[in-house]
Amino acid sequence: MKKVLLSTVLCASLMFAADSSYKYEITPLVGGVVTEGNTDLDSHYGVGGLSLGFNLDESMFDQIELGFLRSLGDVDYDKGGDTSISRIFTNVIKNYELTNNTSLYALVGAGVEVFGHEAYDNESGVFGNYGVGLRYNISDDLIFKTDVRHLIETDHGDNNLLYTFGLAIPFGKKATNVTKQEPVKQEVKPEPVKQVEPKKVVLDTDGDGVIDSKDECANTPKGDFVDEKGCSLKTDLNINFAFDSSKINNSYESKIKKFAEFMKAFPSTKAKIEAHTDSIGTEKYNQKLSERRAASTVEALKAYKIDAKRLKWHGYGESKPLATNATKEGRAKNRRVEATIVK
Repeated sequence: MKKVLLSTVLCASLMFAADSSYKYEITPLVGGVVTEGNTDLDSHYGVGGLSLGFNLDESMFDQIELGFLRSLGDVDYDKGGDTSISRIFTNVIKNYELTNNTSLYALVGAGVEVFGHEAYDNESGVFGNYGVGLRYNISDDLIFKTDVRHLIETDHGDNNLLYTFGLAIPFGKKATNVTKQEPVKQEVKPEPVKQVEPKKVVLDTDGDGVIDSKDECANTPKGDFVDEKGCSLKTDLNINFAFDSSKINNSYESKIKKFAEFMKAFPSTKAKIEAHTDSIGTEKYNQKLSERRAASTVEALKAYKIDAKRLKWHGYGESKPLATNATKEGRAKNRRVEATIVK
């Protein structure tokens, strides 16, 4: 019976994760268990183990966790004797971002606990659990995690409080489906043709390659690529953010990839990433929020092997609205990122 239950939990977890595109993380765990009074076990004992996390795309959950924990040493029975306790579990996890480096998460799932020596109604079987935790990104390659979980045994309804601490190590990048596509025609011309009329004195005050009589954007910043009207070539990455968030939704992955492919096609170009917010909140807070959005976009481009030296970014807060902030739709348009191609 134990083998059947264990196989069921493992297979269900792997099937749920198999269809997802994700990067994964491995987390060594230590912690402890506080037992309910009627289990006839030690009131507190230590545990150690390992968990694997599979990150999900296009799902209401952010991760699937598959883990194993075992008691550190034997656990004593109050009435005599001792036992080892092993638990295999799987959970779905939802993250809630607090800052760029910190997030809360909630989890719910089930597992199997196995007693090395069954006694006093402590029997191997299935349990359910739920809990909350905290993640902190120490670096790109190391994440501190801690959580508290309430375990409920399904046979007798025994309760246990489990707490863990771990250091997660991420591996790999999110997989992307490779499909054949028609070549994308580039609308951006990095070297516009200079219009010069013979035997006439023409002026190009801002030096952008477009004469003043045809230049609709005076004082173009030096180094910017311009269109035929003399205006800086700005590329709207079509990245719009949720209110008070700097997290890029997975639906914009194709836009970021296309922009990265353009930069790879023209390796001599650079880009200025400019991020904006709506007017809700203080100017100081919105300035910081726009800077976080710009930084998130730069990180997304770096993931496609774009050299950080080719990317400059700046946050403008609420100072440059694209639409009115008086309506919900206008504010959504203002929570945006733009990119300018420069030499």
